Amino acid sequence: MSNVSLHQAAIIVDEAIEHGRAHQFAPLTVVVLDAGGHAVALKREDGSSLLRPQIAHAKAWGALGMGLASRTLFKRAKDNPAFFNALSDLSGGNMVPNPGGVLIRDAAGVLIGAVGISGDTGDNDELCAVAGIEAAGLKADIGAG
Repeated sequence: MSNVSLHQAAIIVDEAIEHGRAHQFAPLTVVVLDAGGHAVALKREDGSSLLRPQIAHAKAWGALGMGLASRTLFKRAKDNPAFFNALSDLSGGNMVPNPGGVLIRDAAGVLIGAVGISGDTGDNDELCAVAGIEAAGLKADIGAG
């Protein structure tokens, strides 16, 4: 199994936060998980609220668990809330189907991890995740919905 490296994860986290600062977004928490769902890097900006690390982790972990970016999960949850309630139970609550969880793919399209960001709106969190992934020379998979 291929995984996002620590070096790549550090670039993703730093560039995602820099993107947020450049656009004056609220303080962010960024987590990068490898393909097995294990944390490789996490940074929480000063002023980022208490639950942000858990939310960011759950966005990324849910995306990995379902193989779909959290934006796609968000859209699907609207049409099938009972299923997503069951998924939340099955995952021990470690799933947040809201934009900001983005799959990371290598140049060949192989899934190597996920980024979860929490702090601003889901859309802005997702923009920062994409910026970080692309800065690391990887492909961001936000899904087609």
